[in-house]
Amino acid sequence: MNLLEAMRIYVRVVERGSISNAARDLDIGQPTASERIERLEKYLGCRLLLRSARAFNCTPDGIAFYERSKRILSAVEQAVAEMSNDEQAIKGTIRIAAPHCFGETVVSKTLALIRTAYPQLELELVLNDRIADLVTEGVDISFRLGSLGEGAFIARQLGQIGRTLVAAPSYLGQHEPILEPADLIGHSFIRTQGTFSSGQLPLRQDASVVESASINTAIRASHWRPVYEMIFSGVGIGVLEDPACADALADGRLVRILPQYEVPSFELNLLIQAQRPVPPRVRAIVTLLKTCIPEILERIDDDRNKLEDGLEAPVSDEVSRLLNSSLRR
Repeated sequence: MNLLEAMRIYVRVVERGSISNAARDLDIGQPTASERIERLEKYLGCRLLLRSARAFNCTPDGIAFYERSKRILSAVEQAVAEMSNDEQAIKGTIRIAAPHCFGETVVSKTLALIRTAYPQLELELVLNDRIADLVTEGVDISFRLGSLGEGAFIARQLGQIGRTLVAAPSYLGQHEPILEPADLIGHSFIRTQGTFSSGQLPLRQDASVVESASINTAIRASHWRPVYEMIFSGVGIGVLEDPACADALADGRLVRILPQYEVPSFELNLLIQAQRPVPPRVRAIVTLLKTCIPEILERIDDDRNKLEDGLEAPVSDEVSRLLNSSLRR
């Protein structure tokens, strides 16, 4: 029996709370994962998991073995890294989680950079708007917008994700003008579930004062993309994250509403599991992401400022050029 492989499977099973989920993460069959756990229990001479029809619980021995296995696997990875050069050490699988919009518009573009820098890495991008625990989801790196929530993790702030109140020119040309926040209630508002559900839109005119404007929700969706498409098609107005609408604002396909006001931004944090030592592959990717993502966000913010100042803004942010520039550093 390959003891280290069995320990890796067992650790992932405990963290995911499911043999089938762990098997999917590790790209092996569920029967194989179950068989390895059974052989591991036989080898150790004790029960690690108490199984039922729908779930399982760790035995006291199982909890102790999980904690020791985590430390041993981290130590093995660190030992390999110390005896190898950087290119050889950075391999394995990295599982990255992010909210849908940020993941699709920003994180997905960084995967090419990661692959170029570390071609031996296997990457998995998991998109979900709910706050998920890194350990139970088996995630190495997670991006979180707004509240950090609870859990055992290490957080690094990367910046802010701006949000903009927008509409299509076709919509604005057929409806009453929006000159002040009180006018918003007379327009069809399109939003994602979980945002502005109180019927109030927070707006800030200066750094210290935030006021609320009433909105009339006409459509809500579980994903940001239909919201974008409906706003773009002139169905209504709404708020989009800046990475999702920067290009459309730059070339006039969308227009900012109430430009004298701002929708408060989301704080962006990068989270990793609170384990010591941090695996070399995770440490390397975190270092890379801490450089390239703030640069992408800064470029988007610069383009928005140029647009507001009446200057010419580029149609595309040329993300590939930016990523190649980051890599050369």
